[in-house]
Amino acid sequence: MNLILRMIYVFVLSLFRPRITADNMVSELSLRVLPNDLDINLHMNNGRYLTICDLNRVDLFIRSGLMRAMFKRGWIPVIAEHTMTYKRPLNLWQRYRVSLQVTHSDEKYFYMTHTFMRAGRVLAQGTSKGCVYAKNHGVISPMEAMAAIESDRKNAN
Repeated sequence: MNLILRMIYVFVLSLFRPRITADNMVSELSLRVLPNDLDINLHMNNGRYLTICDLNRVDLFIRSGLMRAMFKRGWIPVIAEHTMTYKRPLNLWQRYRVSLQVTHSDEKYFYMTHTFMRAGRVLAQGTSKGCVYAKNHGVISPMEAMAAIESDRKNAN
């Protein structure tokens, strides 16, 4: 249930936050470790970090306009690869900030860095590569996805 509530929280929050532009593809969220984030060691489960990265991506999709472009065209986001390095644990009720930065892209993928921080210290950091996919077309190039965002913005004005 917590994940649904967090998703709703991020969705609503994203609607009221500043738009993300193509030259600064960064999302930051401030969250807290909840009881169902814990594993048997009573710190945040390693799999939960990946779920939180998903929330960061949803924020980025909404605020950049990519979510609208994907829905309009029947595209879906896909993560092809994700790695995470854990440096320090996150314990129950601790607040932390997680950021996502799209660092670059190639003809197929967007490349992202995810950083979990608390009190100015990096607790975990990871990278992922993801793409936009269309069932009848295959992978949509990042250039085409960004062009769709720009086209939708122009048509909305």
